Amino acid sequence: MDIRILELIEGARKAQGFTVIIDVFRAFTTECYAFAGGAEASYPIGSLEDAFALKAEHPDWILLGERGGAKVEGCDLGNSPYDVTQTDFRGKTMIHSTSAGTQGIVAAAAAGATEIVTGSLVNAKAVTDYIRSKDPDTVSIVAMGKAGLTSTNEDLICAQYMASLLKDEDYDIRGKIAWLKDHGGEQFFDPALIDIFPREDYPLCVDYDRFPFVLKVRREGRENGQPERLVIRKTAVKV
Repeated sequence: MDIRILELIEGARKAQGFTVIIDVFRAFTTECYAFAGGAEASYPIGSLEDAFALKAEHPDWILLGERGGAKVEGCDLGNSPYDVTQTDFRGKTMIHSTSAGTQGIVAAAAAGATEIVTGSLVNAKAVTDYIRSKDPDTVSIVAMGKAGLTSTNEDLICAQYMASLLKDEDYDIRGKIAWLKDHGGEQFFDPALIDIFPREDYPLCVDYDRFPFVLKVRREGRENGQPERLVIRKTAVKV
């Protein structure tokens, strides 16, 4: 198994084979909590214009939108896992547009990745267990970073942790998370940013290996005569 750690939008565009798009703070952590709360599907959308257009077609769907960390005006929610835990997602469909994570999905899909799943610390082991079950020749693990343009410690830690699990190598994930609090997680403890980065988000984001499922990206719609779209659905992992 050839395991490659890539970064940012540029890395997503180079993804080959089985691809993991990582966004720990906070897109794919947020989605894990939404699916754990009963969500049925999520549509990852690159542009806000397209996201609002899809919301207009389906007003009962929950629109999550973030740019620069902040909730986009007109969206139902931003990108906070804590806010998601305070919302009833049972049987709901999401529309999700963020500055990093969902952009990576769109880029990797356009690049021709053979299979795409999302990645975060909260389901890291489930992702690697799923990869093992598929036994692909090539695995691209993409750490999306800040806005897909700048490296971030949390996404690289998650990528390295996943790679270590796949290689059966030791990795001090607890030590890395303790270090991360002051080397990437500071915004969650800054009183000036509390409206954008709630303090409650941080422990939810770093609760590693919490969920036993993966969030798999599929293409759907063509068989029903609808426009083909990327959609994320939960897949249980059997170990």
